Amino acid sequence: MDETLSTIFPGAVGTEAPDFTLKNEQGEDWTLSGQRGKIVLLLFYPGSETLVCTKQLCSVRDRWDEYLKTGAEVVGISPGTSEEHRRFAENHNLPFTLLADPNREITKTYLGAWSPLRWAMRLVVVVDALGIVRHHRVMVRAFRPNDKWSLAAIRMAQYQSLTKG
Repeated sequence: MDETLSTIFPGAVGTEAPDFTLKNEQGEDWTLSGQRGKIVLLLFYPGSETLVCTKQLCSVRDRWDEYLKTGAEVVGISPGTSEEHRRFAENHNLPFTLLADPNREITKTYLGAWSPLRWAMRLVVVVDALGIVRHHRVMVRAFRPNDKWSLAAIRMAQYQSLTKG
């Protein structure tokens, strides 16, 4: 791992993913390092029950079989409370974990250099089974991630984990 790069920009591709613990939609602790051995897709989104965010997460739900086939752990992260996330997940039948980042501390960490614009950003991060960031994509709030890109990033992380490259 490049210590200089990870110090300047925690969460940069090729560096160890900054560990964190957040509450899930059931109010239980969820820790990134507890997922070692699995690929983890982190979907940082600005807010539940907003137009683009709802479309983004429902798109993942609608392609859930494809995500399941990858074996990746899919996690949505946004501000708000566990209770708000629980209602959002139930309202839209979301089959994956939602984590509450009420002060956006974890979001700020993963946005790194983009953090001055964190209110206007969404982010997709793929962490491989060894805990290394393999994909990091920031986009403006009005756009949502493409599922094909996310699925391809998961597959690439799987390959990189196998080859340790």
